[in-house]
Amino acid sequence: MPALAELTAFLDETLNIRELPDYPSALNGLQFANGGEVDHVATAVDFSLQTLSGAIGVGARLLLVHHGMFWGGLQRITGVRHHQIRSLVSHDVAVYAAHLPLDLHPRFGNNVLLAERLGLTPNSGFVRFETVDVGLSGESDLPTETLVSRARALAADHGGAAVVTPYAPGRRTRRWGICSGSGADSATLAEAQRRGLDTLIVGEGPHHTAVTARDLDIVIVYAGHYATETLGVQAVGKELARQFGVAASFIAAPTGL
Repeated sequence: MPALAELTAFLDETLNIRELPDYPSALNGLQFANGGEVDHVATAVDFSLQTLSGAIGVGARLLLVHHGMFWGGLQRITGVRHHQIRSLVSHDVAVYAAHLPLDLHPRFGNNVLLAERLGLTPNSGFVRFETVDVGLSGESDLPTETLVSRARALAADHGGAAVVTPYAPGRRTRRWGICSGSGADSATLAEAQRRGLDTLIVGEGPHHTAVTARDLDIVIVYAGHYATETLGVQAVGKELARQFGVAASFIAAPTGL
């Protein structure tokens, strides 16, 4: 049975956890330790009572998530939070979180896997955050409807439904950008305009982005925050199983968003 320290050292190095920038509440890396051994890894998009219960149910000793325990900021350890902590301790479950390092990883990243799922080949970055490009962009020549259909299938696989800004029949996507999760905002649209992108595939975004996109003649496919971020954690779980011989389970907990 591999030690927790072995797995976390591998994850830290593979995902470049210590070097990449992120939001303070991401607190990437090991967030909660267990007794020291891991024979089963559970992966999930979010840390919650539901995913924790799922991890406990399959006998996992490590829960790997994209959005970690502290995503909501400082919280008193009462109520639901106390229930979470008590469950982690009583079932000896560790928690590891990887946010932007998982979004942008060239092999296990949400964005590279999303591009692959949609049949797109990236050749550049997109969505600059401090010193890194979180998303990807590239060129294509395919009907926008084909891309939309693929995104709708991904969303449906994870209990959601893609929302798409209006576009004309027969429209083709020639320059695209991808950013999983909450990938659409004013800065993203401004960057898309500078790069000459005509189609964006994101998880979600506020209403005003759909309005602005139409003025810029950009189509946005909102494929679901949850759905677009299921890919990375599953890929890392499979890699841990391959590298360390542990069992790996994905805990589905769709939010509908």
